[in-house]
Amino acid sequence: MESYLQTKGRIFDIQRYSIHDGDGIRTIVFLKGCVLRCRWCCNPESQEYTIQTMTVQGEPKVIGRDVTVQEVMETVEKDRPYYYRSGGGLTLSGGESLCQPEFARDLLRAAKERGINTALESMGCADYQVIDSILPYLDQYLLDIKHMNPAKHKEFTGKSNELMLENAAKIAHSKKTRLSIRVPVIPTFNDTVKEIEDIAAFAGALGGVEKLHLLPYHRLGQDKYEGLGREYLMKDILPPDQKHMERLLQAAQRASGLACQIGG
Repeated sequence: MESYLQTKGRIFDIQRYSIHDGDGIRTIVFLKGCVLRCRWCCNPESQEYTIQTMTVQGEPKVIGRDVTVQEVMETVEKDRPYYYRSGGGLTLSGGESLCQPEFARDLLRAAKERGINTALESMGCADYQVIDSILPYLDQYLLDIKHMNPAKHKEFTGKSNELMLENAAKIAHSKKTRLSIRVPVIPTFNDTVKEIEDIAAFAGALGGVEKLHLLPYHRLGQDKYEGLGREYLMKDILPPDQKHMERLLQAAQRASGLACQIGG
């Protein structure tokens, strides 16, 4: 057996038959660990690399397990017929997959060497050398850009955004993978027309971006915070309504010149 198939990593979920986070029907592998602490995060159990216990429906549940690339691929391989029919494949998500760079790289390599399409949902918050090492095995980069203002980005996520924006430009310039930009639309953070226009203009100027996705804020992860004994800081924030999302979509299209959509 190839040695890279024994690379170990820590995950907290594998979701099969997803139609999000890439083309077609996907198997999404969620990796533990993240460098950001976004106030609205719908997967707070992903943030800590450590294995945790979370209360789910009144019962304790262990969150996180250590696996090898080979073990993950045994699950991924089960849905190969669906990938071929739909153009789907494997997507890595988190957390931030780049926090486990060797494991992420080797998972993507294993899928590519089996002829399975690969995608990565990521903020690009890592040294570019790390990103460049995985690009040969990546068919599509789903890159989150949350805000253009460094101070506001840090206020709501815990980190400034300069490195992420630099990496976005480098990924686009490399032309080694298909690139889509995804923007979580968060009331009180980035849901004004001007803020979305600024992000869209940046995305449009990168060159080679296939599509820009506006992802409306939701509160589906709120119960997880209680299960982890944490306060949910966005509990008083309502999701944006459809009319507002349509206004932002039009603004994004005008500013970027890209194909834009709500969701995805």
